[in-house]
Amino acid sequence: MFLLLRRSVIGLLMMTIITGVVYPAVVTAIGHVVFPHRSQGSLIVRGDEIVGSELIGQPFDSPKYFWPRPSATDPVPYNAGSSSGSNLGPTNPKLLQAVQERVARLKAVDPNNRLLIPVDLVTASGSGLEAYISPAAAQYQVPRVARARGLTAVQVQQLVTENTWGRQWGFLGEPRTNVVTLNLALDKLSK
Repeated sequence: MFLLLRRSVIGLLMMTIITGVVYPAVVTAIGHVVFPHRSQGSLIVRGDEIVGSELIGQPFDSPKYFWPRPSATDPVPYNAGSSSGSNLGPTNPKLLQAVQERVARLKAVDPNNRLLIPVDLVTASGSGLEAYISPAAAQYQVPRVARARGLTAVQVQQLVTENTWGRQWGFLGEPRTNVVTLNLALDKLSK
């Protein structure tokens, strides 16, 4: 009986070391070598300052910026330590009210825009941290951002194009526009 218990404890310790220490260390080391930028969080650095991440959204609410998908993280929007969706179902009155409020806000800030409001501008993502919007959501915001910054729609559209990525490997996912890098490019252009 003691021999069986001893073998079990040794097996548990070995598997803990292999799967809990060795394997994660090897995978992390490979990630750092093969994907150095991504393995460090895809951080965006300007000078000596970290200004964001390509993977995590940030709250932008000024009319001169492109707005990301709404965040459902509590109590602070885009809180990477509290990643979550709202968990409100499609028939939940709170979800309908939140969407109506977001639509009203978009219309209030850009009353002359007659385009249909893309769904990703009024609904939160599953993680609440989405750094991307659809190209349609970016197009919807071009006139407002151009007006607020005193730029032409063509200038703003060029930045949208530069910050829009196609499908991964040509067939996975959907085209997407990175709001964080787009807004940083806008700030750089407006200086």
